[in-house]
Amino acid sequence: MIVTEIQLFQILKAKLGEKEAEQLVAFVKEEVKTEFDNKREILATKDDIANTNQALANTKANIIKWMFIFSVGQIAVSVGVIAMFIDK
Repeated sequence: MIVTEIQLFQILKAKLGEKEAEQLVAFVKEEVKTEFDNKREILATKDDIANTNQALANTKANIIKWMFIFSVGQIAVSVGVIAMFIDK
């Protein structure tokens, strides 16, 4: 047991008895460990954040590229339609 567990055990031992205090300390320790493991699984590391930032930058570049391509295509179609009406 670490210091805080020993302190908790000593306090509970005086109130509940040795066996019950030991069981309660073991239960609390297991619950804290389970909660810590759950939080650690969803925790983002610096590498995760850097990878996400890089992916967002790549996505932004792709969106800008495709916006330009579609704009050029739209302009070409508009010029074609206007030229068709002017020729008539």
